[in-house]
Amino acid sequence: MSNIPSQKRSISVTVNGTTYYRDVAARTLLVHFLRENLNLTGTHFGCDTGHCGSCTVIANGKLIKSCMMLAIQADGFTIETVEGLANPDGSLSPIQQAFSDNHALQCGFCTPGIMLASKYLLQHNPQPTEEEIRRGIKGNLCRCTGYVNIVRAIQGLAAETVQKGDLVK
Repeated sequence: MSNIPSQKRSISVTVNGTTYYRDVAARTLLVHFLRENLNLTGTHFGCDTGHCGSCTVIANGKLIKSCMMLAIQADGFTIETVEGLANPDGSLSPIQQAFSDNHALQCGFCTPGIMLASKYLLQHNPQPTEEEIRRGIKGNLCRCTGYVNIVRAIQGLAAETVQKGDLVK
C-alpha cells in the first residue's frame, strides 16, 4: 500500500445551469475537465498556453481561458460554455444566429470562444464601437475569417438588442 496522498479531489461546479459533483485529478485543466468529464466538447483547446482563446468560457461572470485554470480551482464556480448559449428548445441563440447570418464562422474552431467573448462584451457594453469590439475579442485568434464578418455579426447583434431593448443573456 502506498503512502502517497490521493491525487484526486472532489469538486462541485455548475455548468450551463446544471451542478456536477466529480472527483478529478489535481492537475486536470478546466478545459479537459469540461471536455472529458462533462462531455462538453464545444469548448476547444488549441494552444494550452492561453493565447488562442478557443477554450474561452465565462466563469463566475468573468471571461477566462479554461486552459489556464485547473479544474480544482473552479470548485464552487458557475461556468457557461458554448453549449449554454443555445435556447432551451435547442434553437440558435441571438449570438449564434448573428454569427450564422453574417458568415462569421468558417472552420468553427475559434467560434465557441469568440461567441462567449462576444456575449461577455455585450453584457458589459451593449453598444460597442468597432474598436471596442475588436478589443473585446482580441484574446481570440481566428485564422479563417479575418475578423470582418465576426465584427459585423457583433455590431448587428448590438444594434438588434438595443433596438429590442434586450440585453444579451
